[in-house]
Amino acid sequence: MIKFQFGGDIVWRPTPELIAQSNLSRFMARHGLAAYGDLLRRSTNDIAWFWSAVLEELDIPFYKPYSHIVDFSRGIAWPQWCVGGVMNVIHSCLDKRAGTSIDRHLAIRWEGEEGAVRTLTYEALRREVSRVANVLRSFGLGRGDAIGVFMPMTPEIVVAMLAIIKIGGVFVPLFSGFGAQAIVSRLADVEAKALFTADACYRRGKLTPLKSTADEAAAQIPSLKHMIVFKRTGADIPWNANRDRWWHDCVRATRDEASTERTDAEDPLMILHTSGTTGRPKGAVHTHCGFPIKAAQDIRHGLDLHADEVLYWVTDMGWMMGPWLVFGTLLLGATMVLYDGAPDYPGPDRLWDLVERHRITALGISPTLVRALIQHGEEPVRKHNLSSLRKFASTGEPWNPDSWLWLFQVAGGGRLPIINYSGGTEISGGIVMGNVLTPLKPCSFAGPLPGMAADVVDEQGRSVREQVGELVIRQPWIGMTRGFWRDPQRYQDTYWSRFPDTWVHGDWAAIDADGLWYILGRSDDTIKIAGKRVGPAEVESTLVGHPAVSEAAAVGVPDEIKGESLVCFCVLRPGHVPDEALRGALKERVSRALGKSFAPREVRFVRDLPKTRNAKVMRRVIRAAWLGNDPGDISALENPAALEEVRRAV
Repeated sequence: MIKFQFGGDIVWRPTPELIAQSNLSRFMARHGLAAYGDLLRRSTNDIAWFWSAVLEELDIPFYKPYSHIVDFSRGIAWPQWCVGGVMNVIHSCLDKRAGTSIDRHLAIRWEGEEGAVRTLTYEALRREVSRVANVLRSFGLGRGDAIGVFMPMTPEIVVAMLAIIKIGGVFVPLFSGFGAQAIVSRLADVEAKALFTADACYRRGKLTPLKSTADEAAAQIPSLKHMIVFKRTGADIPWNANRDRWWHDCVRATRDEASTERTDAEDPLMILHTSGTTGRPKGAVHTHCGFPIKAAQDIRHGLDLHADEVLYWVTDMGWMMGPWLVFGTLLLGATMVLYDGAPDYPGPDRLWDLVERHRITALGISPTLVRALIQHGEEPVRKHNLSSLRKFASTGEPWNPDSWLWLFQVAGGGRLPIINYSGGTEISGGIVMGNVLTPLKPCSFAGPLPGMAADVVDEQGRSVREQVGELVIRQPWIGMTRGFWRDPQRYQDTYWSRFPDTWVHGDWAAIDADGLWYILGRSDDTIKIAGKRVGPAEVESTLVGHPAVSEAAAVGVPDEIKGESLVCFCVLRPGHVPDEALRGALKERVSRALGKSFAPREVRFVRDLPKTRNAKVMRRVIRAAWLGNDPGDISALENPAALEEVRRAV
């Protein structure tokens, strides 16, 4: 076990006024809890009480009340929540706002890279969602139908998402930078019947096509019969008259009122695909009473967001934080900011300009983006009035102290907390998070969120402190995925197979002497590039699809800006030459299939890959060779000569 050496001095403490006005303090007072530690203990010792209290605090109406909050009859890995309850989360987000003061409140503030600005009130958003819901129903779509969304970050992406859920459908978000094969693997997995897309989007002043990529994917998905296309840029695009419909033509003739489908509380509302270390992407199943509730609870208790606030998280809808932003702000009656474009274009001050003009109060930003902005110095920050900001938030990958302190001191003036946040797609939000009640050290978390029975353990599953260990969770929570789509065994094996009745998350973590927590990176092989996760298997499958490649291994290596970047090793088929032309072709192949974000930094050629006796590629050994580190235990290595082959290639 590695001795823990992280930590440092406390650099931020909450004021008494901030503590008194916080959502957490009010929640604790309502339930007679004197201290934050009392809340943490009760929230995990009595989970039925806690999650019922959260549903009450969020004012989640049910068409038919649940009989009891949770049922463990199928085991700890498969709890059923809000048993017998009938609801639709769209009712909580939009329908119940009708005729209230929140109806006139801004739900969305949007800006495009080219400078266009639009806003939507809660009332206007509800009417647009109803229009699109009516369009989907006119196609014969409804409860249980999976529908993909491959769009830029415009208000329409939120409308599409909510309309799918309103009719009882299953929302399948897709990263706008995906290549065709990444789309195919996700939509074919769920047998999607329709896809929302756009003609193109702007990125660094240039048009990035979306419709042509969607067409390439759709041709390989037999179940997909409908494509709704939003005109974002006016670019010329191919057209399939039997399948394609313009968004504006569809909604023009529809009514702006529509009924909300009554769904079981545990009906799926979203399948979020996340890449693992082996096999195809995992489709994490989320329900009406799951993901949205956990997202809103985290934003309310951890980020301390109030209804008068404006939250912008630098994200795409294809990653967990996109739906998290939408559900969380709408359930709390707050305002979200959407930005469609590069956050440092046309200049490195674009992000701070957004904060100033949209009066953003809570800014979610990744360490990767901060590291990129630091290169431009302090002037782009200091030229803008950031007085609206009340707090920062951060997720994506671990911080390093220098970049954390730059954000804290330069952008935050040493006054604003950085609410660190870490969890995952299968969590529906965070395991650990900061808050506005407890002091902060650079890079730290306050600890587990209320309701999350998290711990750090050694190889035997024993709790450890001031040491690096595995992050685990010992009790279920309402937002936990309901398994992987049509693959329950894979879910069980991924999270519940290492220690009895314990969720092993796959992160290294540590707790310091003052009780502050730190996340130190992935303990599995999953690669995280600028906060976006990709599994080695996806990359390797793409490489092996080239006629010259017989085997491939993909690993993530440290990158000063992105956190990690991709390095690939390929074994060639006989008759193929390992030259620069092939190297370039393989890089382009990965970029085209999975998206430009995942373009490999390096492709190296070897004659063999290090494998175990059961033919599993030992990626950690390959990564260690790249970094020049000790590969550790290689007793399972079947072909030790392959390790030397990799070292020579490096």
